[in-house]
Amino acid sequence: MGCCELMGMHNTAARPSNPPAGVGRRAALAGLAGLAGSGAAFASGIALGQGTKLRLAFCGQLLCVVPYEVTRDRGHFRDEGLDVELVYTRGGNQAMQALVGGAVDYAGTSFDVALQAYANGAKIKRFASTGRLPLFALATSPKTANDIKTVKDLENKTVAVSGLGNADHAIVLYLLRQAGVDPRSVRFATMGPNLYDALRLGQVDAGMVQEPALSLLSAAGGNALVNAMDLEHAREHLGGAYEFMGVTVRAAERDARLDEMRRLARALAKGLADTQNLPVEVVVAALPKALVAGGDRGQLMEILGRYRRSLYPDGVKIDPAASARVVEANKIAGLVAPAVEIGELLDLAALEG
Repeated sequence: MGCCELMGMHNTAARPSNPPAGVGRRAALAGLAGLAGSGAAFASGIALGQGTKLRLAFCGQLLCVVPYEVTRDRGHFRDEGLDVELVYTRGGNQAMQALVGGAVDYAGTSFDVALQAYANGAKIKRFASTGRLPLFALATSPKTANDIKTVKDLENKTVAVSGLGNADHAIVLYLLRQAGVDPRSVRFATMGPNLYDALRLGQVDAGMVQEPALSLLSAAGGNALVNAMDLEHAREHLGGAYEFMGVTVRAAERDARLDEMRRLARALAKGLADTQNLPVEVVVAALPKALVAGGDRGQLMEILGRYRRSLYPDGVKIDPAASARVVEANKIAGLVAPAVEIGELLDLAALEG
């Protein structure tokens, strides 16, 4: 399971980037389940003009989708001659299943989802990056903040994760290895994605959280041992960027789609620049209303303003070192075999020339 499965203000059923006018959010979402299984095509409800039509599926985690929606909203897909349908899914695994099954042309997922699919035999190529950090922080309970100051202090403590073998568990194991801590000295409590209350109440000593849970814990007196959403923390504790969100294509179609892939990457590069540099209120305004309905818009703007320069890369070219860290974490966690190599997965040549 990737990071995308665990966080999202509205990470629900597969849905287009905007529901048709006059359709309520709940009705729009309820009617679009089952993309990967059915291979159904969903109209986005957005007229992008004439161009090469393609479908790009990705997890519905809010911070993941921002550059894609900004790219669409600012007309960068259209400017590259592309008519892109953005298809939301329940998570990165579902987006990858849709790609492998032929329901969509491209999939945007966390790198661990692509890596695990590749390790299990999927014939895919990862050619562009739109996110360079995972959406997690390792934080203490307010009750243990005075006793646990570093990752090393987690020895003989209880750490909450969503589930053994999930992305957050793999990152914790990687952090423990980096800090010289034997993972066998740490007790792991598996609590699903909603572990905030257990951490806040001190039922566990530390846990892997996302935003806004991290902000709420910090306000209550908890301590962020490692905030992987912050590039400086990532450099200190992970060794640098940790490849996250990016775009994958079916390997058999790589050569035929190469020009299209480059146009898609150029558009996303412009969207990434806009995501980092436009006023944050303009960035949030680019998001579909259905995606942010019912959420705290002010809180979203604050979170984006705080993290966008860390989370989103300056360009779309893949960082091999950042990818290698994800591979190592997945191997440590036993999610992929020790012998797995990613030379055939990473298409570093696609965006050259």
